[in-house]
Amino acid sequence: MTTAIHPEASTLVIREAVPADYPHIARITVASYLDAGHFEDPNHEYMQFVQQVAARHAQTEILVAERDGVVIGSVTLVRPGSDYADIALEGELEFRMLVVDPKVQRSGAGRALLNALIARAREIEDVHTVSLTTGGHWVAARALYEADGFQHASERDWYVPNTEIVLVVYTLKL
Repeated sequence: MTTAIHPEASTLVIREAVPADYPHIARITVASYLDAGHFEDPNHEYMQFVQQVAARHAQTEILVAERDGVVIGSVTLVRPGSDYADIALEGELEFRMLVVDPKVQRSGAGRALLNALIARAREIEDVHTVSLTTGGHWVAARALYEADGFQHASERDWYVPNTEIVLVVYTLKL
């Protein structure tokens, strides 16, 4: 899958990740979470986990956003039963780690990744819903999902284990 989007002076391409992208995906993911204030310590256990891109890609699909030859964002697509599935039910494609380099956020790359993953979900015969988990206080992310028709599935909200951090679930029926 490759999708080209032509903003004014540059070209944004959404494509499947390749091994050469892994260091960029790891760096962007950590930078995004730290910049947004989701984590304070770059050595946090979860920050180490998100940097294991090759292991993640062995079980999932990863799409990247590339502008003018530079990877600026990524998203991971997860099927039920994968070690990376947090909430995916049968018939769902869950996405995780939708991130855009903080230097270029609000440039349309996040929305382009979201649109590409929805298009990918529609290509998969047994998928009828796209699902995701996001932080309860992650206002910008929630606004993006709601603007694209995702509905809060409050009955599926959950807590990060051993914390009081609430994660909220959104779904989009295809």
